[in-house]
Amino acid sequence: MFLAPPFNGAVEFSPSFSPRPQISHIVFDFDGTLSWLRHGWPQIMCTLFEENFPAKRGESEATIRELLLNEIYELNGKQSIFQMERFAQLVRERRGTPPHPEDLLLEYQRRLDKVIYERSEQITRGEAKSYKYVVHGALALLDKFQQRGLKLIILSGTIEHRVKQEAELLELARYFTPHIYGSKADPAQFSKRMVLNRVLKEEGISGHHLLSIGDGPVEIVQTKELGGVAVGVATDEEQNGSGKMEPHKRHQLLKAGADILIPDFRDTEALLQSLFENR
Repeated sequence: MFLAPPFNGAVEFSPSFSPRPQISHIVFDFDGTLSWLRHGWPQIMCTLFEENFPAKRGESEATIRELLLNEIYELNGKQSIFQMERFAQLVRERRGTPPHPEDLLLEYQRRLDKVIYERSEQITRGEAKSYKYVVHGALALLDKFQQRGLKLIILSGTIEHRVKQEAELLELARYFTPHIYGSKADPAQFSKRMVLNRVLKEEGISGHHLLSIGDGPVEIVQTKELGGVAVGVATDEEQNGSGKMEPHKRHQLLKAGADILIPDFRDTEALLQSLFENR
């Protein structure tokens, strides 16, 4: 039976979890897992959806918002077009006429890009340190992984050139280059599973050597299917380092089968001990 070391912050373990000292490759999601540049994106997307959503008689704004947020988080980790298509489906189910998913995506991206630009400019102008927009405790964890000689990989649903630019801006690229992978313009040419399969083949490893760390259910489900270990990070979208698990993320990550669930990386040593035990 696995006995967890003491964590100072919140943590949840799957009953079936056991340490995996043979882990050699670690795949990180980017937005919400390492980068906090896009924090608040679910609220931005939800607000856009609310503006175009046909309410039923007597349905409260709070009820609609909760419905939409659940749908948004369900697809967290996939390219945003999938959330736009799902929203259009929901509108049609209510006998409404939705905006075209591509038009919705463009408007969402415009609103989000405005926020990202403002935050990036703070760093570029020296008004904010880059680590302000790195998830709490991530740098210390990356240092520890690197010291152990583990291969680190970024796998994001965000367009690849944006991931690489933002990884450089946040001084994270040095941990991962050249293994930074993002989505392509054509959704049919990219899925996280495709990249995971390629990594396993190119590196000559099995899924049992794989650890995924992410704030969305996609990478959790796919890593578990491959026989790997998955750490879910239910990062707060409002306050970096609050130590609180975002409730929608927590629900989706547990549902996806996360082996360990944490709010951020404040408990680096306890997490390492849990994953590798005496290694």
